[in-house]
Amino acid sequence: MGLFSSSAPSLPPPKISSDGAPIAPDRTQRAKCWEGRDGYFECLNKNKIIDSIGQKDKAEKECASEGKAFEANCASSWVTYFKKRRVMEYQKFQTMEKLRAEGAQEMPGEVGPGGPGQKP
Repeated sequence: MGLFSSSAPSLPPPKISSDGAPIAPDRTQRAKCWEGRDGYFECLNKNKIIDSIGQKDKAEKECASEGKAFEANCASSWVTYFKKRRVMEYQKFQTMEKLRAEGAQEMPGEVGPGGPGQKP
């Protein structure tokens, strides 16, 4: 086993377009990735693991096969993104629940940048 080897199977490198940019995964590849992600996250939920990066050892022990399927079907950058987003979504939910418990009420509309002519 070499210095840069990995036990997880890796995806083939992305195809490169004529202008030198990598070609994005097609619909079938994305669906496989999301299916792998959903299976992995379901296993994490079942084992009460929120942060699979922070609790890496426990996540690998409890959800090894699901994690391998997830990593085999998604680009590593997508795997990292989905894992971090899971934690962010959980923290967001916890914050909203805390605010509701304190009596905060949701305001109608969306929060975001104002349109032309609107005050910030």
